[in-house]
Parts: sequence; C-alpha cells; structure tokens
Amino acid sequence: MMESLENSASSVLPRGVRRALEAMRANPERDWSVRDLAEVAGVSSRTLQRQFREFSGQAPRAALSDIRFAAARRELLQSGPTTRVMDVALRCGFPHFGRFSVAYRRRYGETPSQTLKRQEMFADALVSVPSFVMPAVDQPTVVLGPIEAEAEHQEAVGGLADELAIALTRAGVTVSRHGGLARYQLTGALRGTGRQTRLTLRLIERETGRHLSAHRSDGTAGDDFASEQFVTRIAAAFQPCLRLAEINRAQRKAERDLSPHDLALRAMPGVLSFDADGNSRALDLLERARERNPDDALATALEAWAHSQRVVYHFTSTPQQERSRGADLATRARTLAGDATVLAVLGNALALLHDVETADLVIRKALAVDGGSAWAWSRSGWLDLYRGDAESAIERFKIALDLAPDDALAFNNFVGIGCAHFDAGNYAEAARWQERALAEHPSALWVHRTLCPAHLLAGEGAAATRSLGALRLRYPNLTLSEVKQNFPPLRASYRDRMIGALQEAGLAA
Repeated sequence: MMESLENSASSVLPRGVRRALEAMRANPERDWSVRDLAEVAGVSSRTLQRQFREFSGQAPRAALSDIRFAAARRELLQSGPTTRVMDVALRCGFPHFGRFSVAYRRRYGETPSQTLKRQEMFADALVSVPSFVMPAVDQPTVVLGPIEAEAEHQEAVGGLADELAIALTRAGVTVSRHGGLARYQLTGALRGTGRQTRLTLRLIERETGRHLSAHRSDGTAGDDFASEQFVTRIAAAFQPCLRLAEINRAQRKAERDLSPHDLALRAMPGVLSFDADGNSRALDLLERARERNPDDALATALEAWAHSQRVVYHFTSTPQQERSRGADLATRARTLAGDATVLAVLGNALALLHDVETADLVIRKALAVDGGSAWAWSRSGWLDLYRGDAESAIERFKIALDLAPDDALAFNNFVGIGCAHFDAGNYAEAARWQERALAEHPSALWVHRTLCPAHLLAGEGAAATRSLGALRLRYPNLTLSEVKQNFPPLRASYRDRMIGALQEAGLAA
C-alpha cells in the first residue's frame, strides 16, 4: 500500500513513455501489447521500445510486470478480512494463479498468502488493545491542509482527514487545522473514480517549502479511507521523515538555543548508528540533556538504550558497570510520561538488559498508543524470538518493514529475520537475511557473531571463514566467553548452536 511518488527523474521521461506508464498503472489487468501502448503514447512501436530501454532500462512488458506486482502487493497490504489472493491476482493482470504465487515469492521473499496473513495480524493488533492519545510534549506540529477532491469524494476525504489527525496524534505528532506555529504541512488530492481512484498526500516543511515525503494509494474505495488500518499505515509512512526533519532542525540550531529535547534529538542518530563512535557521541549529548532536565523522557530512554548497546555490541570493557547504569536509567524512564517512540526506545533498552517481561509490557503499551509504530513492532518481533516463536517474530519484523521500509532501524529487522531463521534451523536463509542487513548497515559488524555460525551450519565454510575474519578485524580481543556473557536473551538452544559454531570456526575461548 505504501509507495513513494515517482521521483523527480520521472519528469524528464519522454511524453510517450509517461503516457504508456500512466495507462499501464490505470489498467494493470489489461493485456497490453506494445502496439496498444504505442497508440496511447502517440509514437511508433519501435520508438516506444527504444525510449523505454534508454530512459527506464527495461522493455515495456517488463515495466508492466513491475507495475502489476506493485499493484498486487499494495492491494494485499491494504486488504480487508474477505480478500482472496486469487481475486487480487486476477485484478492485477495475473490470470495464472500458480505462476503469480511463485513469481511473487521470488520477488518479495514470501508468498502472497503470507503477506495477506501478516496484514490480518496487523489489523487484529489494532483492535486488540485500546488506543489512547499521549499528551503533546516537544512534539512536531503538522497543519492538516485541504485534501482536494471532486464533490462525489468530499465525504470520503472529510472522514480521511479526521481519522488521519487521530492517527498522527497517536504517532506523537501535534495536528492543527490552522497554520499558527506548525512546522510542517500535509496536503493532498483525491482523483479518479472506482478502481482508478488515486489518493496522493504530500508532507512539506513550511519554513523552507521543502518537500519531505509523499504517499500514494491507487484504487482504494472511498469507504476504506476512514479505516484505522489505512490511516495508521499512512501515519507510519510519514514518521521516519518527520523524525529526520526534527533531528535536522535541532542540528541547525545555535548551541545557545538548544533545549534538552534538542540535545536528545541530536543524540538519536548516534544511538541508531549501532557503532561505538556514534554511541559515545550520543552519550555525551544525552548526559548534557539530562543535566538540564533530568525528567526529559526521550533523553532518559535513549541513554538507557545507549548504555545497554555498549554491553551487547562490545563497545565497552566494563559491561557490568554499563549494564547497571542502563538499568537505573530504564527504571527512571518508566516513571516519565512518553509517547510511542519513547516507549519503543525504552522497550529496546529493557530487552537488551534481559528484562524481557518488563520490555513486553512497555512494548504492548507502545502499540496501544500507536499501532503504526514500526519501532515497537520490530521490538515485539525480537521479544517473540526470545520466547522461541520464530514464525510470529518474522511476521512482526515484516510488519515493521512494511510500515517503514526506509527507517534508520529497518536493517535491524533483517537481522531479526535472520536470527529467527537460525532459531528454526534454516541456516542458509538466516545467512541471506543477515548479509542483507550488513549491506544496508555496513558498520554493524557485530552481525558477524550470528552470520558466521549461519554460514558454517549451512555448509558454507569459506563464507564462514570470511565472516569470522571480519568479526576479528573489528573486535580483535573478542572471545567466546564475552559473546556468551553479553549476548541478547536468546534461548539456550540458539546460543549453544551459535557458540559451538563460532568455536568450530576458530574464535578463541
């Protein structure tokens, strides 16, 4: 369902290519021939094929296939309880269900039924806990501008605006219907009819006029606009760019103007870097923030998480001291009011400190506040993994990825999916996902602690040797004992297989 608008490069496409793409997007189920597309484009078939190759790098039929798969995935991700995969396939131009299922799995790493099942889990979770709104403290403010629409859609967009305001508020955003001091503006338009309806929303920084993000949804029925599931996903899609905009705003401020919350925002990239240098810089900023305001919830939760990271990712030579400091801060953070982001950060800290039971309570509360918190869904996946439920963990990690695929923490979901496959004994698949995590976040070299064993147990000895070499290069003094002592609270059977493989690979005791 969540899809970025075409990037600015699309504006330089030849008019014929643009017309052909628009026609295919409007009717993906049609069996478009190159001749049909050329007629729509107003050029010859040969010219259209040449322009597609030059400007998009693929043939028109290949572009149509991409459009069809994207449409099918969007529909599965915004589906209702009565949706059937076969119907979705037919509507998106796939008459052969078996072939569609195989190709979909090859493309997305899961079957269409698994995508649909995860969407049902997400919908169930939204109604299984009471939602409530936290007080606005240091929150970004968005003015919700008009959503342009024809008369027939006015009622639908009115309902959408109301529900979107609620969803954004749950996500930690203050929403205003008037400009005032709001830093951001959200505007939109609804065009078309029936399955050719297109909703577009744009998020803009008001001071600079800078475009921050956009959302597009095609073929959505008007009644679906007011659904909690629909608007929660929209709000979730805008969270990462709003968070980054707030961080950038804090970084632009003069030193004398920094509030404790600004310092916490400046520290956040360091905490999310998952490397020793970033962690150290973050702690300096967070200590300054808490000196000015010991009750700043975000700074306190982030500092607790940063100290727990130092233990788990081997950033310190005094793990007991760091663990104790992290536990004290986590206890303090639990007494402070916070939104879903603060709760998710606190849940991360508690889990790494092996307080899984309390972490579970905090993460459940985060999802009750905001069912679209990708950070909370991700941590709930890790908690399922710690309990030994690998299948549920994978579903939750993928919900987090569906909600915020471009988030700074997205790579950690890849790590989690890899760990879940390792726990289930699918070692080659575990290695594949963790290699993907490293490609997304190359500095997270601690991933080799589980990647090396996955390669070894999958029978990939050379890859295991390379992985261990990368681990030793980053952590030359790392031992089996330290890995075992400071590892996250995964099950004993997981740790035993991992430690045994690391020992076999050659890591010192």
